Amino acid sequence: MFDFQDFYTRIRQLKLHSSQLVEGLYAGNYRSVFRGPGLEFDEVREYDPQDDARFIDWNVSSRLGVPYTKKFREERELSLHIVADISPSMDSGSGRYNKREILNSLFANLAFSAVSTEDRVGAVFFSDRIERWVSPRKGKTHALSLVQDCFMAEAQGRGSHLGMALRTAHESMKRRGVIIILSDFKTGQFWKELSLVSKHHDVIAIRIHDPIDTEFPEGGLIELIDPETDQVVLGFGNSKTFRREYHDFWTLQRLHWKRECARRGVPILEVSTSDDPAAKLAFFFNRRGGRR
Repeated sequence: MFDFQDFYTRIRQLKLHSSQLVEGLYAGNYRSVFRGPGLEFDEVREYDPQDDARFIDWNVSSRLGVPYTKKFREERELSLHIVADISPSMDSGSGRYNKREILNSLFANLAFSAVSTEDRVGAVFFSDRIERWVSPRKGKTHALSLVQDCFMAEAQGRGSHLGMALRTAHESMKRRGVIIILSDFKTGQFWKELSLVSKHHDVIAIRIHDPIDTEFPEGGLIELIDPETDQVVLGFGNSKTFRREYHDFWTLQRLHWKRECARRGVPILEVSTSDDPAAKLAFFFNRRGGRR
């Protein structure tokens, strides 16, 4: 049963933490890391020699007999889609917090940060299906509702289909926006969709991981159950060879993920279950914001 008292206690703590980050560590860099939707038409006015001749409005100029130019303004409002992986693999973790709890914290910080800058925020929750889609809107009430959705969401599917989630986000976005992916990326066949969305939107990939993802613990024979398929695999914790091969396999998977994201110009952030997720976000935005 969902504990609403515990939920609102955690939300109050997250809101306080998020407000402190936005007012202090974020210091405007949340907005500066994104390119924004672009330019929108503002007005037509008489041409000045210092104006760009490419924007002369020839229709108006011919009617009035003097050159007129189109003026544009930058669209300041951002539309943020958070693509959140709530598949069963996110429930794993070897420390105080599991990957899903880290995802919840990241999600809440991002949602409250968007609201603080009067941007619209929506979400796609996915497993091997779209569990829930929420269109972007403004306001604190909407952000609280989104965060509640994130905390309460339970996957009906067993696997993970990031490609489907990215297509859903892309098809619902009518103009350029921001897509932030929260996942452990233990899923395949999404690179085509990532290429598509990265051409049209600002995309950030946040990989949530646990130390046990790459370092198999020493010990005896252990039965490992895949939470998404129920497949049982034997783990030989007392075998140095097995532990090395386990480490090498997942390290190679991580390097492949980093390389493919880089090829598509997608910036990445890695957050461990032993990290402070809010502090990692703050460092990321400050570092990237300072580059622009």
